[in-house]
Order: sequence, then C-alpha cells, then structure tokens
Amino acid sequence: MVLHPAGKVREAGQDVTFCCKASGVPAPRKYYWYHNGTLLQGPGTGGRLALRALAPEHAGSYHCKASSEAGAIRSAPAQLTVLAQGQQSCRAEPEPSLVELPSECPQDASGSRYYNVGRCPASPCPGGPAEPAGCGEESGRCCGVRRMELRQVPCAGSVLPVKVVAECGCGPCARPRVLVQGRVTAADTGEPLRFGHIFLGGRKVGFTGYQGSFTIEVPPDTRRLVTRFVDGQQRLVDAVKVLPFDRRGGAVYQEVKMLRKKEPVELDGGRSNAIPLGEAGGREPVGELVLPAGAFLRPSGEVFNGTVKASVTFVDPRDVATASAASSDLSFADAEGEIVPLRTYGMFAVDFREGDSGAALQAGPVQVRMDAGQVWMAEHLEKMKLWSLNPESGLWEEEGVLRPAGGGRRKREERTFLVGNLEIRERRLFNLDVPEDRRCFVKVRAYSNEKFNPYEQLEGVVVSLINLEPQPGFPSNPRAWGRFDSVVTGPNGACLPAFCDGRRPDAYTALVTATLGGEELEAVASSPKLNPNAVGVAQPYLGKLGYRRSDHEDAALKKTAFQINVAKPDPNNVDESNGPVYSYRSLRECEEAPASANHLRFYRVEVDKYEYNVVPFKESDVTSWTGDYLAWWPNPQEFRACYIKVQLEGPQEYMVRSRNVGGSHPRTRGQLYGLRDSRSVRDPLLGDTSGACVEFKCGGMLFDQSLVDRTLVSIVPQGSCRRTAINGLLRDYLSRHPPLADNNHTGAFSMLAPLDPLGHNYGIYTVTDQNPRLAKEIAIGRCFAGTSDGFSREMRAGEGTAVTFSCQERPPGRESFFQRLLSAPAEA
Repeated sequence: MVLHPAGKVREAGQDVTFCCKASGVPAPRKYYWYHNGTLLQGPGTGGRLALRALAPEHAGSYHCKASSEAGAIRSAPAQLTVLAQGQQSCRAEPEPSLVELPSECPQDASGSRYYNVGRCPASPCPGGPAEPAGCGEESGRCCGVRRMELRQVPCAGSVLPVKVVAECGCGPCARPRVLVQGRVTAADTGEPLRFGHIFLGGRKVGFTGYQGSFTIEVPPDTRRLVTRFVDGQQRLVDAVKVLPFDRRGGAVYQEVKMLRKKEPVELDGGRSNAIPLGEAGGREPVGELVLPAGAFLRPSGEVFNGTVKASVTFVDPRDVATASAASSDLSFADAEGEIVPLRTYGMFAVDFREGDSGAALQAGPVQVRMDAGQVWMAEHLEKMKLWSLNPESGLWEEEGVLRPAGGGRRKREERTFLVGNLEIRERRLFNLDVPEDRRCFVKVRAYSNEKFNPYEQLEGVVVSLINLEPQPGFPSNPRAWGRFDSVVTGPNGACLPAFCDGRRPDAYTALVTATLGGEELEAVASSPKLNPNAVGVAQPYLGKLGYRRSDHEDAALKKTAFQINVAKPDPNNVDESNGPVYSYRSLRECEEAPASANHLRFYRVEVDKYEYNVVPFKESDVTSWTGDYLAWWPNPQEFRACYIKVQLEGPQEYMVRSRNVGGSHPRTRGQLYGLRDSRSVRDPLLGDTSGACVEFKCGGMLFDQSLVDRTLVSIVPQGSCRRTAINGLLRDYLSRHPPLADNNHTGAFSMLAPLDPLGHNYGIYTVTDQNPRLAKEIAIGRCFAGTSDGFSREMRAGEGTAVTFSCQERPPGRESFFQRLLSAPAEA
C-alpha cells in the first residue's frame, strides 16, 4: 500500500474524498472501501471514494482493500469526523497543562509548585466549503495557540515571568519534519557500519556515517517505514528493519544491529550437499538446507558445477540475544489484506558465490528439512510454512508449506522432519514461521520521573517487546523468543502487540524495554516488595501477570527491563477489564484508555536538576512548540543545546544555576528566557572536587530569524563560593567579542553567550539535532567526559572546564540561595 487514506474533519453538508493506492505484480485492479468494517461499495477501477452532502452517520473509520490475482492488502484506517454546522472543533478555552515552578515559588498553602499554563489540543479543524477533492494528507487547519499572555508569578518576595495560553483557535497545521536517527553496528562486536548503503523500499537514500550514524527523513503519508541497511564490504547480513517513528514530528533514535555473515564453506556444486541450521553453541540443529547435485545456477540459468562458497547465517530464536538483530517485524498480509503477525522458529540468510570469480549464484529447487522435535505445539506442526522477505514492503510472503516426512539423515534417523522446497533467486532471507492468532495488546507509559504524574509523560520513547516462550512444562518451545515489536509513545502512552493465552496465564511471556534518544529508561522495581501503586496495575491482576523487573533475583543486573505473563483478560472478570492487557479487537480501547486505567511504567532516572522555561515547551512533543521571542528553542526544525562545564573545589556536591536573559536583542534584552539547575558530580580521581554540566540558552537567531541575541548567562553555584579561575581560551574569546558582560561578582560567572560552537577546549559544549532531548543527551555526555565525542557519563571535572569555583564553606539551604538569586535585577 503506497497511499493510505488520510483522516478528515468536515461540517455536515460538505463533501469529502478518500484515496488509496497499492502497487504489486501483477498490478492491483480492484479496490474495496469499508466503513466501520462494513463493505461500503463493490469493487471499482480506482482507489477513490467520494462522499457528498455529509451527514452525522457518515462519521467513523474508513479503509480500503486492494486486490489482484497475487493477493490483497489493506490500508491503514482513516477517521472521518462530521461536525454539526457551526459546531466548534477547537474550543477557545485552553485545556489544563501544569508546569513545575522553582522550589522557592510555592503557589498555595500546601506548598504546591505547579502552575496551569494551558495548552491547545492539536486536533484538526474542518476544511472550507470549497475543499478540493485531492488525495493524500491535507495541508489543512489545526487547533493551536492563538494568543498568549505574560503573567507575573509571586516567588520568594519577587516575581517570576511565565507565558500562559490565553486563547486557542484554528490555524495552519504545523508540519515539522519527521525523522528517524540512530546508529548501525555489528551485533557481535559493536563495530559501526561505516558508509553502509541505506534503502527505503527499492530507492537508495544515503549512507551511514563513519561511526555508523544515520538520519532518515520519513516521506509524507508513510505508515510503515521499511529500511534496508547494506554492508558494502559484504561482511554483515543485510538488515531489513521496520523502524517506528513519531508522525507528529521530531526525531526518534534507534539502535540497529546487523548479524555478521557466517564464514563461507566450500561446496562441490556437482554433488549433493547439506548445511545445518542452528547448530551453534552445541545445540541440536533446528534443521538443514539440502542442496542436490546441480542445484546451483548462474543468473542466466546455466548450471554451475564448480566450487561454491556458501554462507548460511541462521537467526536462532533459542538465543534471546538474537532478537534485536532479526530482520523485519515478522508480519505478513493474509488473504483479506490485513497485516498479521508470525511466530518464528528461525530465519536464515543465504549467500552463494562462485569460488573463483565471487559472482553471485542462485539455487533451486532446494529442500529445507526442519526437526519436528523442535516444535512443541502440535497445532504448529500443521501450520509451519516457509517464507521469504520482500525487502521493499518488509512483509514476509509464503514460499511453501512444510509437510511431515518420515525418516532422517545420518545419526538422527529416528527423528521426524518437516520438509519443504524453495528456490533461491533474488530474495536471500527466509523464515520458518507459523501464523499466530492468539494476540493481545499491552499498555505501556513512560514518565519523566518516579512521581508518575499523568502530565509528565514522555513522548517519543521507543518501547520494545520481545515475545518469550513459556516456562518449562507448558507444551511449547521453552527459553526462546517468537516475535518482537517496537512502538513510539504518544501523549497517551503506547500499545504493544503481543501473543497471549486465555487458558494459561504463563503460556506466553514478554520482555519489555524502553529507550529515549538512546538512553535506557528504568522499570518499576519488583523486589524486595512489589508495590502495585508504583507498577501501575491493581491486584489481583498484577499477581496473575507475574511482574518481575530484570534485577528481581540479581541486584547486579540492569533495571531497564521487566517481564510479564501476557495473560489474556477474562471478559467475565471485572478486575481484568481495565488493562494493562487488552484483547486484539480492543486496540482503540487500549489507545484511548485514561491515565487512571491499569498500565505498565517506565521512568527516566533524572540527576538532581531542574528546568524552567518562561514559554512552556514539552521536549517530548515537538508540536507543543510556540513561536515567541522568549522561547528557549527559537526554531522547531533545529534544536541547539549548549552546556558549560563548571569545576567546584569543596568538600560537597553543590547545586549550580544558570540564569538566562536577553543580552543583545532589542525585543528581549533583560527579559528572562529560563532557568537551569544542576547538581555537581564528584570526581572519583580528584579529592574534594566535583563538576557540573549546566545548560544555558545558546546565542543565535531568535523567533524572528532576523537578529541574533547573545544571551546573557549567569552561572552561580549554591553556597559561599568564589570564582578562582576562568579557562584562558574562553576568557580570550569573550574579550575579543564585545560587548563584555559585567563579570565583577566573584561569586558568579557571567558571559554573553558565544555565537560560535566553540568546543571542549573552551569548556563549552554545543550539539544541534532535530530532537531536543537527543541534542541535550549528546551535549551533556560530551561535557561529562570532557571530550568532543562519546556519551560517557563519567565526570572528569579537571578536563574541559570553563570556570572554577572554590566552595570551602557548608552551603546554605537551597531555598534561601535561590530567593536571593531570583530577586536580583537582570543587570546584576
């Protein structure tokens, strides 16, 4: 499916057109349209559906199905909303949205520091009466901020400026770039794929960098981003990945693993040969590939009977570590065109070449023999099939059926085999799979901290689920994985597909992880005592799920994964009707579940730091950006993070604050942009020394993109500290770029932010990225290590330091310090 119908909003009486388009060989000739799952009209010659004079009953979900002699494929559903004439789709009154004020700014008698700044939901608005009957996404209008007001919040005897949303209204929809970024490495050694080829479908779009890094701009109307990474040196197996992305904009970070090709063996093409599948690690092979004499062919069809170098790389699901390196997302299109999951028993990549010239060879027909003893579920013996991967669609397509055959080979003659045939032509990646219809969804949310406040959820987090086979004793293959899936969290979390069972809670288990910008998030602890309120699932359902964090039995293990039994909810049990596991037909219920419903949780382990923006912005949701002169991020297409490294000589760790105000722009001079607090980290090699990497607002263009502002940055440590040294290179740079900031206060360091990306020799660290969180992660990682690259979090306070303070006395309370700092005038 190359064009999916797009969601639309219309008023009653208007017209609407949906379009879809599929490609294939042979070309699809018939299209069917469905409304809320019911066939709407007979087949047509084109993928266009026009509805005239809309009425409320036209609202709902629409999808199309394209078919040909080869099969069928369904589109993703599109939602049509029909409003009554004059009905408002965007209320002028903003929705509540809370931000946390500094610790010295309690807003009520209870000491709460949360302030409602409002937000406008990014919901679509109806098109005009003369809406063109075009196809694809509409440029359209969306609900957004129409007016903001500047408020002065009482704070420790002073006032703190904050901008709040005063009015929402319809306007042009934001169209931020949608990106997928990441790094490609070998699964065994971590070696980066240098200058590897990147394909989208059959189109080459670029190369990986020297460190294996890549950036892919997602084409409009993409629903499944199918990418293929190719090693030009042919040392690694081609990786076909279906990468999740955030359709609302911004970048999602992915770590891509590639399998190393197995060393080739030399075969005599004129004789019959057999290559075992999955014999590594002393395990019994899953099966073997049998190549009869004369099976090897040149692309012209000529039989090749010379020496063949054959490499067959097997992905063995009995090894859980191989799941991250497996290709595709293990899905196929059934007879109705619906994309449904497969459960794998192993996949293999083949590479046959002439021994002398190295030219690629084809083969066929060849025989695949699978040990039936490796299949513990009787129904799977009847459904086992051979599949090949379509590298353009990322879907597996049936090659043949595996049938039981008596007898065996050599020492395994008492075993029974499943036997199938295939031909190896252009496609080189094959699978031993069965369709699995016992499916559910698991609801997961990610939070910015352990408080688990619903308004502090993280968006853009990649949550991955590996389906593990059950505990020993259940009639299935134990200690193996069968499927993997990844999704990206939105404003209401994420729903991950998983295999489940209604009879035995432990029939299928799932291992779940979450990453944000390459950083692993932490799961809720399960020992020494399980707290249902923290996990997010009420008893007794939590006990049935058997929740266990990865460090449950060994405290030395990581805390970044949890395992559950995917126990299908009992429809007759009210305790299981509220998540976190939903039946396969309840996807919409899962997606729209309120934050109060049962769900599983990850959270970000924050160091002791605090961020405040005068113009509120949610870094996990790029669409929350509002154009304003006082915005911390002036451009939603480019996020530039700047950090300064501070060394503190004293017996403790200290909080350090950066206060950022307009410095040279006439519209913002003296006005606050925001505050950043960060606690220093003790240096393990230097006694009585710690370091802090403190973010400041970069100098550069503001919202108007016409004049630059050299932000006036003040760096002040908590307590009785005095400045003792300034990096010589930084001091010389600042002296050569007037005007100078008033820098006479010995307890602080002030500067007009550099416009150049200086580098670690100056103690300044700058990174630009499409993802604000990722830009900050990379910049702070470099700052901690004191080097120009790497993500190291080992603080080396003596390296790459901008300014040094001596803090010999015990610091006063944080509140009194920040009271004095906030009440200081901008020119101080």
